[in-house]
Amino acid sequence: MKENLLHFIWKLKLFSFNNLQTCFGEPIQIISVGTENLNAGPDFLNAKIEINGLLWAGNVEIHLNASDWYQHHHETDEKYDSVILHVVWNYDIDVFRKDNKPISTLELKNFVTDELLENYKNLFDKKKQWINCENSIVDVDSFVLNNWMERLYFERLEQKANFFQNILSTSNNNWEATLFVLLAKNFGLKINAEAFLNTAISFDFSVLRKVAHNQHQLEALLFGQAGLLGEAIENEYFKQFQSDYNYLKVKYKLVSISKNEIQFFRLRPNNFPTIRLSQLASLYHKYQNLFSKIVDIECVTDFYEVFNVSASDFWETHYTFNKESKKSTKKLTKAFVDLLLINTIIPLKFMYLKSLGTTDYSSVLSIIEQIKPEKNTIISKFDDVKIKSNNAFETQALLQLKNEYCNKQLCLNCAIGKELLKS
Repeated sequence: MKENLLHFIWKLKLFSFNNLQTCFGEPIQIISVGTENLNAGPDFLNAKIEINGLLWAGNVEIHLNASDWYQHHHETDEKYDSVILHVVWNYDIDVFRKDNKPISTLELKNFVTDELLENYKNLFDKKKQWINCENSIVDVDSFVLNNWMERLYFERLEQKANFFQNILSTSNNNWEATLFVLLAKNFGLKINAEAFLNTAISFDFSVLRKVAHNQHQLEALLFGQAGLLGEAIENEYFKQFQSDYNYLKVKYKLVSISKNEIQFFRLRPNNFPTIRLSQLASLYHKYQNLFSKIVDIECVTDFYEVFNVSASDFWETHYTFNKESKKSTKKLTKAFVDLLLINTIIPLKFMYLKSLGTTDYSSVLSIIEQIKPEKNTIISKFDDVKIKSNNAFETQALLQLKNEYCNKQLCLNCAIGKELLKS
């Protein structure tokens, strides 16, 4: 038995109310179990409980053993003077108030079914599995599962929005500048995400706007700020970049990041930072006010059209500055645009709608549900336990479930775990 299970049982009233009485034989009627307290002090606040015919309003403290009251030194803490009921699993000692009167105590094990304890054991006391409920998650009611998936997805959006808010604040609430920084991070993918982020924040967004009409200068700005123009390469195109960047560097007093932050290792050529930076430059050469362009779009095909850009002509025959390759157009693929939508566009749209005070996020759900499901190890594992994903909304929710609940063993905070315990 663990104390978090006692909290769970009390919070959801998963115990028998028949002949409920304290350890002193006083009849109890639970009017309200109170509100769970996640801060210091008693575990549940503002409970209403009738004890021996007298209605009490106050707080509830929960322990495995009654003696834990003294182990935790609650007798010396005035925050616990308002406790009206001590809920324990094992009543091993009397607990007294400052006036030497015993605190009413409920020994919960006398009112909990064996079935609930068995369900708890089945959920947690197993050999190592990928997730605790992998053999039973498929049996959870679809209504419960679908509602929980939506909650999980919006939790994930909130987490991303917290990071986005910091970027927005540092850009003086400039949504266009914030979008650029976040897109740059995404263009770097996992390996170069931080380096691309550092590149994007290394100069003021106003500089980008001033040079965006000239795609070559815009590329020079991005390559130079990324530290990719410091070598001596015998290539006229490269030298022109160096010349343009040196001009911009002096004019706008720019300071580039270290070249060592940018990685080519373990990347497929189409994901080389040179290609991704050129594509990013093409996008902002095409749309200087990209946020205004996309904020009202709700159809994924329209997003594909907006992001229908390619690296500049030089990169059709190059992946790096100093080596020529077979000619190919380096366009943004739909799969890459999907990543941008999932990780940047949709979360930023969600944050923007919140800033307007709206509570209608149907447009956000509409977009994510139009995107194909992601493919990764976690989604494949859920597929193995017969939880199939039809779109990116469901894969994002499952990623949140695995990372924030399953990995942390928070089954008692999960709608799936609660359902399995109650069944």
